[in-house]
Amino acid sequence: MALGNNTKFYETPNHPFQSGRIAEERELVNLYGLKNKVELWRAQSELRSYRREARKHLASLGESSQEEILFLAKLKRYGILTQDSQLEDILTLDVNTILERRLQTLVYRSGLANTIRQARQFVVHGHISLNDHCVDVPSYKVKVEEEATLRYDQYSSISDDSHPIRKPPEPPSKEESEE
Repeated sequence: MALGNNTKFYETPNHPFQSGRIAEERELVNLYGLKNKVELWRAQSELRSYRREARKHLASLGESSQEEILFLAKLKRYGILTQDSQLEDILTLDVNTILERRLQTLVYRSGLANTIRQARQFVVHGHISLNDHCVDVPSYKVKVEEEATLRYDQYSSISDDSHPIRKPPEPPSKEESEE
């Protein structure tokens, strides 16, 4: 017998067969190296919840409450908003902002992996650490202060500079490109 509430943390699209939406989703899945569309739907649901909470605070007739201050501080801590952002800026965010804060994306953007898919593999296989702790969840949201501690795990074989996978891929030679 299972205990607790097993609810989904995402909402599926209302209309499952819209070619335009499917093409956009496929493009985002490939761009960010997501495993499947569920990861994208989770990010979209997270963004919807942020917008919902921002609208709730904006509707409170300009009263700046402690909840609003904490909510803005949380989004700034995760790098979703800049330090000078206001509550209204949350309504203009898109899903790319959420996806850019994932560990997998930051590993690729920081140059620890040659491709976005390789970044996912490094994270899942335990080659990446944050704050000297191995993190193996590609969807982990990295805080701004943690971003500076992103590196190869000290116990990983990839942490050695002479590891062959650390060498950048060589561009094809002229003879290979002419064939």
